[in-house]
Amino acid sequence: FHFYLSNFLFSYLYFSLSMTIEYFLHHWPIHLSSVPFYHVHLCSTPEPCGHDLPISFYCVTNCLPFLSAALGGLSGVPELEVEALRPVNLLQERNLLPHRPLDAPEPNLSADLKKANCSPDTFRCTLTNIPQTQALLNKARLPLGLLLHPFRDLAQLPVITSNTIVRCRSCRTYINPFVSFLDQRRWKCNLCYRVNDVPDEFMYNPVTRSYGEPHKRPEVQNSTVEFIASSDYMLRPPQPAVYLFVLDVSHNAVEGGYLNVFCHTLLENLDKMPGDTRTRVGFITFNSTIHFYNLHESLSQPQMLVVSDIDDIFIPTHDSLLVNLKESRALVRVLLTSLHSMFSQTRETHSALGPALQAAYKLMSSTGGRVSVFQTQLPTLGAGLLQSREDPNQRSSTKGVQHLGPATDFYKKLALDCSGQQIGVDLFLLSSQYSDLASIACMSKYSAGSIFYYPSLHHVHNPAQLDKFQKDLERYLTRKIGFEAVMRIRCTKGLSIHTFHGNFFVRSTDLLSLANINPDSGFAVQMSIEESLADTSLACFQSALLYTSSKGKRRIRVHTLCLPVVSQLSDVYAGADVQAITCLLANMAIDRSISSSLSDARDALVNAVVDSLSAYKNTVSNIQQSGLIAPAALCLFPLYVLALLKQKALRTGTSTKLDERVFAMCEFKSQPLQQIMRMVHPDLYRLDTMSDQGALHLNDCIVPQPHLLHLTAEKLTREGAFLMDCGNVFYLWIGKCCNDMFIRDVLGCPNHASIPPIMTQIPELETPLSERLRALLAWLQDSRTFSSTLHVVKDDATAKTSFFQHLVEDRSESAFSYYEFLLHIQQQMSK
Repeated sequence: FHFYLSNFLFSYLYFSLSMTIEYFLHHWPIHLSSVPFYHVHLCSTPEPCGHDLPISFYCVTNCLPFLSAALGGLSGVPELEVEALRPVNLLQERNLLPHRPLDAPEPNLSADLKKANCSPDTFRCTLTNIPQTQALLNKARLPLGLLLHPFRDLAQLPVITSNTIVRCRSCRTYINPFVSFLDQRRWKCNLCYRVNDVPDEFMYNPVTRSYGEPHKRPEVQNSTVEFIASSDYMLRPPQPAVYLFVLDVSHNAVEGGYLNVFCHTLLENLDKMPGDTRTRVGFITFNSTIHFYNLHESLSQPQMLVVSDIDDIFIPTHDSLLVNLKESRALVRVLLTSLHSMFSQTRETHSALGPALQAAYKLMSSTGGRVSVFQTQLPTLGAGLLQSREDPNQRSSTKGVQHLGPATDFYKKLALDCSGQQIGVDLFLLSSQYSDLASIACMSKYSAGSIFYYPSLHHVHNPAQLDKFQKDLERYLTRKIGFEAVMRIRCTKGLSIHTFHGNFFVRSTDLLSLANINPDSGFAVQMSIEESLADTSLACFQSALLYTSSKGKRRIRVHTLCLPVVSQLSDVYAGADVQAITCLLANMAIDRSISSSLSDARDALVNAVVDSLSAYKNTVSNIQQSGLIAPAALCLFPLYVLALLKQKALRTGTSTKLDERVFAMCEFKSQPLQQIMRMVHPDLYRLDTMSDQGALHLNDCIVPQPHLLHLTAEKLTREGAFLMDCGNVFYLWIGKCCNDMFIRDVLGCPNHASIPPIMTQIPELETPLSERLRALLAWLQDSRTFSSTLHVVKDDATAKTSFFQHLVEDRSESAFSYYEFLLHIQQQMSK
């Protein structure tokens, strides 16, 4: 009996395993060419694999390792990566969007390494499986690069105060969770593999207050840490927080209403600006002349000092134009209260922006700090004056776009001078007329500044944009800031960085000079593989940001990312991060459009899709069926690229003002990944049918989680209400036949006809539907650092044009629909 029972159990086990293998062989895209035939055949004899089994069973003893190899050599439990390789026929499968916004793919690492790894919100790679060689990367036809958000606001940040900051003696890598301890006295660098000694001080763990466990120190337990730096990391004593405001006060500026909003907002937030008792502020105003303001504490009123010789700018006095905020707060308040009225009757129409910036540079050179420039028109006088280069008749051209680069190198040269003196310049452009942003933006690009643009701001005609300016300014004035910063990115031996994207000055091959750093700035880098990584199973990347805090402390924020190294092409595709790839390609396309042409940049984006899908089809999928096949990891790639091609930065054939196009380009080059992706492919939700199913319960609030919808008019109905999240703006589209109860409970209006033409906020009504919608908007807003405005769009409103232009899957006069784009890709692949 036992003999028969054991035979039965043995047979059942083999039957189960054989059925499992048979399922995989029939349902997954396995390279049968990579599986030795003698591990798939029926074992009727002991040859050739040596297992004498009944004819009815597969030889499974050695099949499973080869099955893993056929799936790309994936180790552990690779269900997610197997799913990432699932072939998707894009022409047949139309509903590809996940129900929730796409998360970053998880690297195929052990549980301990995953837990220790850097957050993808901070540090993200286009490929979560790093190819072993450049040749393997070339075969995949995918870009290798990093996207960083190094100074983002963090809820928890381990801050380490230690006399000794432990670093590799060879490559200067900061000790991190991915180093290996050979014993208690030695550790091996995870980037260059140098063996280093463990300092005596590092043997003590300040968290557990124990001795002899260096591997439990916080800097070895956390991939993101911040060190309090010693004097070794200072070239001079840490500078104070210094803020200089340079304000356009021409007629155009005063008539638009920005100056009044600026003064009120700064007054309300004067005490919230980052700094300490050493914080200094100053003001310069300009039109055809330059005006300085003496704010010395001994004065009873601010004193205006006018310099009319804009061809030879000088500083009228050096000791009272940048004043201690604590000591001169009363005078600063008096100035801000009276500034708008001082210029309310001005008829000056000229703008001496260049000379005003020269004055700011001279005033700030001794300290460094932040210059905030507010400009409302084309610079017309003095150094850096510009002529209009835009031809309105060419805004819809399909042949090409001219003047995407600067007309003069004045602003770039001045920016580099500022960067050398640790001065960052932020630009607020508030103009409805052409102002040559391509030229004046260089002031911020090369000094690590930020660029803001409000193309139709007016206190009467466009109060919504004035409201957005006020919210952005409040965030800008109060957000965290770092001064006199540098950032270096290191990577595993064999990898190299060759191109940086963002606002900075490149001081050396891997060192970025950042006069200022803020929590809303993102960076991207392109990488290549110079030497084979065959001798390692992990690749690591580390960014180190050295900066001076607004409190005058020198700090180093370190992020470390660890990813597996793979030798199979299928693994490379399985680890593709489609959003990171899209953002890196967007940065590359912007550079290409400026250095070459917009049409070249657009062609390069299309070719990126064609090349990657062709490489997958020819080397990995091995599927003979017709159609357009993509691995599941890249199934959204064509959609994202089509959306990119329809963005203001890169579109053709649609009327686009030159300054608006240039600003969109600037955003792509300086925003973090999450913001870029919302710009490229907004999130669309239906609201009138949302339920509490899957809702989040946060702080006694119910936050609904409606499903994502494809960006096509097919998903809209006149009976519905839809929310579109574009990152910096929410659109609430109300269909003409939307239920009156929804309109009443959410907007407080009795019916659709009574909705006002301009509505920019949801009233706080005490209805369950209103509370849920406001909770959803607040939850979406909390996931970003900048303010988002809301536009309620009626089905019959002219404003719906702005809403419908984001429906990227639909055909327009000058661009493919999504299905037409897929057919175009298929046609290009067959050439």
